[in-house]
Amino acid sequence: MADLSDFIARIKATAASRETEHELLFDQIQELQALGFGASRLPSSWGGGGISLEQLFTELIDLATADSNLAHAYRGHLAFVESLLLDGIDQDSAWVTRILAGDFVGNAQSERQETAHITTRLVREGDKIFLTGTKYYTTGSIYADWIHLAALDGDVRVGVTVSTAHHGVQSIDDWDGIGQPLTGSGTTIFDRAPVDEENVLTGADDAARWHYLGSILQLSLIAVIAGIARAAVDDTVAYVRRRRRTAGFEGETLPREDPLVQLVVGELSGVAHAARELVLSSARALDAAFDGVRAGTADPDALRAAQLDVYRLQHIVPSLVLDVLTRLFEVGGASAVSRSLALDRHWRNVRTIASHNPTAQRTKAIGQWELNGTLPDWKAPGALKKQETQKA
Repeated sequence: MADLSDFIARIKATAASRETEHELLFDQIQELQALGFGASRLPSSWGGGGISLEQLFTELIDLATADSNLAHAYRGHLAFVESLLLDGIDQDSAWVTRILAGDFVGNAQSERQETAHITTRLVREGDKIFLTGTKYYTTGSIYADWIHLAALDGDVRVGVTVSTAHHGVQSIDDWDGIGQPLTGSGTTIFDRAPVDEENVLTGADDAARWHYLGSILQLSLIAVIAGIARAAVDDTVAYVRRRRRTAGFEGETLPREDPLVQLVVGELSGVAHAARELVLSSARALDAAFDGVRAGTADPDALRAAQLDVYRLQHIVPSLVLDVLTRLFEVGGASAVSRSLALDRHWRNVRTIASHNPTAQRTKAIGQWELNGTLPDWKAPGALKKQETQKA
């Protein structure tokens, strides 16, 4: 998509300053939605992009290369659209109309408390439903027209999608992480926000659906890391090429001709390429599984393999990228750590993303599968808990 390529090239030039100056991404998301990025997976006959998952993740990596915050903010929206497709949504449905019109959906599952119990709940008063509670890590919600979240309806955990147009919905820019500062991952408060019954979903006991959607949610984070790795290559090359002196040597000794500098840049380039190819390989596997999951005829072996691939990537990709980003600063002296360059943002951003679903937990889950044949358990809002085991 030529317009998307032009957009990506334009925002890349100002990404570092946006992050340094903490300029939120309202304009960029509005423009990207107008380009149809949020409707990329809807069928082209409906007015969507009609693209495959592999194409979607290719674009997401490219977007993350330009601005990792912007790509990350789309995580919940992309998964929400994928859930609509799995549900076999009709072309004339209200949600298709909204997505095609450019409505953006944020994500608000977690709460900031000592336990994992949800306290956000629905209150029913006659035929009216209201939502009250407080969420944190609400990625993308500060920019959103709608927010999809987990809540309690009585004692039942449900998925709820609520409009942000009501005054009872307030997203606060108070995310204080060391990286990804513009994703809107702070607090969202719901104070008797009205909810339509049709937007309250009690999940079915469909393990294939939740394993598929869980894989989409996790692979989107890895795609952002792959984009950051490529951005680090581009920024490092630009920094090195304009330098005329190698740290520790007198006179003009071009850093781009220094074997140590070449080694570091080569390592970074190799890791960025590998991360991209690994993400796209997993996207192809999920593409192949999609029709079966939607029809309820998913090949359990193929879906299991796709899910395990994503879990393995959650160990491999962040580890490789963080390691080489640590050595990135070997390409220069004290100037490489200048705040004006903001090369450090790449490490901080990857470290932050890798902490969303701690890498060690994912690695342990793989070990558990290898030893005991127990699949990693992922439970979406509203889904009934189901533990799948296979004999090793």
